[in-house]
Amino acid sequence: MSFLVEYTEPHWRDLDMRALRVDQAYMYLHSQYAEDSYLYTLSDECYTCPFAKVKALPSAESVEPLKLSTAYPLSFKIYAHDQGHYAYENASALCALRRSDLQEFGVYNLTLLANGSCSFSVDKPGVPINYAFLSVFVLVASLLILLKLVSWAWKRYRYDEAAAVADSIGDAAAKATQRQRMRSLDTFRGLSIVLMIFVNSGGGGYSWIEHAAWNGLHLADIVFPTFLWIMGVCIPLSIKAQLGRGISKPRICLRIVWRACKLFAIGLCLNSTNGPQLEQLRLMGVLQRFGIAYLVAGVLHTICSRRDYLSPQRAWQRAIYDICLFSGELAVLLALIATYLGLTFGLRVPGCPRGYLGPGGKHNNAADPDCIGGAAGYVDRLILGNAHIYQHPTAKFVYDASAFDPEGVFGCLLSIVQAMLGCFAGVTLLVHVTWQARLRRWLLGATLLGVLGGALCGFSKEHGIIPVNKNLWSLSFVFVTVALALVLLSVLYYVVDVRQLWSGSPFTECGMNAIIMYVGHTVMHKMLPWHWRIGAMNTHFLLLLEAVWNTLIWMGIALYLDARQFYYSL
Repeated sequence: MSFLVEYTEPHWRDLDMRALRVDQAYMYLHSQYAEDSYLYTLSDECYTCPFAKVKALPSAESVEPLKLSTAYPLSFKIYAHDQGHYAYENASALCALRRSDLQEFGVYNLTLLANGSCSFSVDKPGVPINYAFLSVFVLVASLLILLKLVSWAWKRYRYDEAAAVADSIGDAAAKATQRQRMRSLDTFRGLSIVLMIFVNSGGGGYSWIEHAAWNGLHLADIVFPTFLWIMGVCIPLSIKAQLGRGISKPRICLRIVWRACKLFAIGLCLNSTNGPQLEQLRLMGVLQRFGIAYLVAGVLHTICSRRDYLSPQRAWQRAIYDICLFSGELAVLLALIATYLGLTFGLRVPGCPRGYLGPGGKHNNAADPDCIGGAAGYVDRLILGNAHIYQHPTAKFVYDASAFDPEGVFGCLLSIVQAMLGCFAGVTLLVHVTWQARLRRWLLGATLLGVLGGALCGFSKEHGIIPVNKNLWSLSFVFVTVALALVLLSVLYYVVDVRQLWSGSPFTECGMNAIIMYVGHTVMHKMLPWHWRIGAMNTHFLLLLEAVWNTLIWMGIALYLDARQFYYSL
């Protein structure tokens, strides 16, 4: 059963296996070649990159074992001459091979034979890494069952039968009251914030959970845009309710401005958790982008909204009534998209090809090393200054790229579009009164946006006109993530609100105090009892257990706040 927790022997031959981190293995290097040679490697994660130099191999000698990353397949090339820091395709190698079967904590042998060919062998098999999910699931399920039994026993001891009956009546009344609110929206928001806390806690160190290095869509890349979108969905509901209470549009706009300012200010404060050094303070961030998108989408919808949504009598007019109501905002949305595309593909960026969408660094064989993000990176550096943008983007560690802010100013254009597409889903909710009509509209929108997004990215990771890219907040990224959000909301709406097969708990309670959970998990990021360390923390099992533990604590806090009927919103 040791494979369930990624156990490996502390030592293998002369190697300290505990010195390895997650997704690492050892490789012995041997050379039987008559002259010195040079080893270069390339990970599949680094698209169109040159091979990077690892070390020299002395003739007819073995060298110190090498630590390898096993997260992605690796390619190896051995050259007779030193190619410098990078080796390009025009250089001839003695031998080359690619391995996609490298495993965590494995030990491998790479030998350069006397005739210049390569030999690869397994000295010690690695350990499987995905069984950690099963192990953590069993542990968490056992803990939750135990807590449920303790809670049941305590209630039996603490309350008499009459009190239990009164409690059940009160619970039924509370649930009846809660059903007046569309619980699937809170469930969606709660699910988003729970996933955000989980991925921000490391997600167990799995590459497919963490943010994609540049192009692509991993689990962590989906969380932020879906949360931004559901914020947009709630804007028409909130504004309609305020107009119904007789609040004027100018006053609603002032409230929106004030709330956006508070979001921006809190985000700015959170950026200073490692020290408020003003010369290097990052100005943008997640909450700042929320504030900007909410400001524009909220004010615009307030201006364009109506006090009532009386549907036309004719069926064909009712079918497009939400589109007609949204027409003014739709014109602004299309203008924002046109502005984004015009600047992205038309702006002249010094020293960079026009329309460049890559990460710079060694991407495209290091042809454009200082062009990360193209127009987006250039605009952000002009407005914010290089010292006030994010210094450690994911592309830096894979592509040797420079600083780039994935929540920068330029990307706000399509973040506003994301929120406005959420507003349209909210308008649909108000206009179409039957659940069938709502689901048809949402699923139709999901299909259209999914096809558009797929067409823009060529239904591939790297080869489309506009790849899916969270760092750039690309147009295909917006369409694909909104399509996923529409499908998820449709499922939750049907299950939670229509059929009432599930109350949405515990995600509903999390969604009703989302701002507390987000700010709290950011501030308490390195504190007990939310986070802890045991030894080297070099297995997915331990990292996943810690991430799930932190997430469960915040879910417990949300449940406690709900039990005390404490809800906070800006």
